[in-house]
Amino acid sequence: MDLPRLLAVARGDQPADLLLRNARLVNVFSGEVYLTEIAIAGPLISGIGEGLAARRELDLDGAFVAPGLIDAHVHIESSLVPPAELSRAVVPRGVTTVITDPHEIANVMGLDGIRFMLRDSEGIALDVRVNAPSCVPATHLETSGAHLEADDLARLLGEPRLLGLAEVMNFPGVIGGDPGILAKLRAFQGRPVDGHCPGVTGKGLDAYAAAGIRNDHESVTAEEALEKLRRGLAVFIREASNARNLRALLPLVTPAAERRICLCTDDRQPGDLLGEGSIDHMVREAIAGGVDPVTAIRLATLNTAEHYGLTDRGAVAPGRLADLIVFPDLRAPRAERVFRAGALVAKEGRLLVEPPRRSYDDLPRTVHVDLGRLDFSIPAQPGPARVIGVVPDQLITEDLRLEPAIRDGLADADPERDLLKMAVVERHRGTGATGLGFVKGVGLRRGAIAGTVAHDHHNLVVIGADDASMRTAARAVVEAGGGQAVALGGEVLALLPLPIAGLMSGRPIEEVRDQAEALVSAARDLGSHLREPFMAMSFLALEVIPSLKLTDQGLVDVERFEVVPLFAES
Repeated sequence: MDLPRLLAVARGDQPADLLLRNARLVNVFSGEVYLTEIAIAGPLISGIGEGLAARRELDLDGAFVAPGLIDAHVHIESSLVPPAELSRAVVPRGVTTVITDPHEIANVMGLDGIRFMLRDSEGIALDVRVNAPSCVPATHLETSGAHLEADDLARLLGEPRLLGLAEVMNFPGVIGGDPGILAKLRAFQGRPVDGHCPGVTGKGLDAYAAAGIRNDHESVTAEEALEKLRRGLAVFIREASNARNLRALLPLVTPAAERRICLCTDDRQPGDLLGEGSIDHMVREAIAGGVDPVTAIRLATLNTAEHYGLTDRGAVAPGRLADLIVFPDLRAPRAERVFRAGALVAKEGRLLVEPPRRSYDDLPRTVHVDLGRLDFSIPAQPGPARVIGVVPDQLITEDLRLEPAIRDGLADADPERDLLKMAVVERHRGTGATGLGFVKGVGLRRGAIAGTVAHDHHNLVVIGADDASMRTAARAVVEAGGGQAVALGGEVLALLPLPIAGLMSGRPIEEVRDQAEALVSAARDLGSHLREPFMAMSFLALEVIPSLKLTDQGLVDVERFEVVPLFAES
C-alpha cells in the first residue's frame, strides 16, 4: 500500500476499507484492554479510536482483538506436512507468522530442500519467515544427506523472507572457536542468530553469548533459563510434542523479565496441532498458569516481532499489518476470526483461503538402504552396556549402565526389563553404516518401531524387542520411500508414508494425523507407554542434547562430544 493513501485514511480525508466496531482491543504496548474501533486500509491498520469511517463495517459485539500470534521457532517438517498444508492447521487458531528453521529437510536435501520450503510457503495465508540452517550436519558425529558451509548459506542472503541464522546447535564448536562455525556467524553478522545450548553454564555460556548468539529455547528449568537471561539471551519457552517446558519456566515471566521471553512450539505433531493447537495453546496454558492475559499475548506477539526486527507486526497500531485474531474470552483465547494483512482468512476454526494445490511427484527419492545388508546383531562383550535412558516429555536422556540379555554369544534386548535394541542406519548414500545400542524407557514388550524422522540427520532409526520385527519395520519404511512403521514379527501393523524427503506427506494434515495416531495406538498395543513414541525415538539420535545418543557412527557421549564404546568396563 502506498504511504500517501495510508496517511490520507489515517487523517480522515479518505475512508478506510474496513472498520471493526465494538472491539475490545488488547493493547500489547500499554497493557490495556479497552473498547474502541479499528480501521483497516489495504493490508495495514490506519487508525484506532472513535468516529472513523470506512467503506465496510463489521460489528464485533465486544469481542477481543489481539495481534496475530507469532511462533518464534518451529521446524515445520515435524508437523509431517509441508508449509501449505500446515497453514490449514494453525492459521484458523490465530497463528499468522512463523519463524522456521528448515534444517530437517536441509539435512536431507541441502539448499534444494530449503528452497522447496520457501516455494511451498508462497501464496498461503501463513507468513513463513526463514532462518538459514546453521548445522548441516549438526556435528561430525553423524552422516547427513548434505553439508552446508558458510559460503553455501550466504547464497540464501538474497531471499526476501530470510531473517538470519538458525539455531547454532554445535555449542562445543562455538565455545571452542571452530573456524567453520565462526565463518557462519560472520556471514550472518548483523542479523538475528538463534541459539541452542542445553545445559551450558558458566564460562561456556559466556563464550556462547559472546559469539553473538541472542536466544535459546532449550532450558528445562527456571534456574537454567535465568542464567541465560542474565547473559543477555532471550529465552524462548517451548511447548513441543515431546519437550514440554512451559509450566517449568513460567516463574521466569515476571514484570522485570517478560519482555525478553517469547513462545515457540519447536516440534509439534499433527495430533497436537489439530487437538491442542499451536502458539494459541501456549497462550491459554500460560494464562491458566497464572500469567496475566495481556502479558501472555505479548509473549506470543510483540516480543517475538521485536526480537526478529519484524516491526511491521506484533501489535495492533497504525501502520502495522492488520494481522488480527478476534476471540470472545480473554482468559482462554480461541480465535473466532483471523485476519491476515487485512483480509479475513479464517472463521470459526476453518481456513477461508485454501492454499494452492501442490504436486510433490517430481521430488527425488531420498531413502537408499540395502535391505539385504541389514544386520542388527550385537556381539556380547565384557562389562555392562551403556544404555540410553528415555526421560518422558524431555529431549535430554540418561546415561545408564545395564547388563543386556545374552543369547548364543549375542547381546540382545530384554523387553521384560524394558531394555530394547536400537539401530541407526545411514540412508542418504546407501553406505550401510549402522550404529547399534540399547535404550530403556520406550516400553515395547513386543515388536518394533522404525522411522526416517531422526533429528537432525534423519537416518533410519529402528527400536525393537526382537531382530525380526526390527527388520520388518525397517523394510516397510524403506519401501515407502520414507516414513514411520510399527511391526510385529513379519507383519506391518501400521505405516505412515513420508515420501517428501522421508519427512513429510503430501496428504491432508487430518489424514496424516489419523495415520500417525494409528502408529501410536499400535505402539501402545505392543507395550509403549510414551505419549509420543515416534517423536521420542526421533530425538534419541540427536547428538547435541545430553547425555547419551545414537547415530549411524555409533554411541555418542554428548558431554564428551565423542563416539564411545557400547560396552563399558565394570
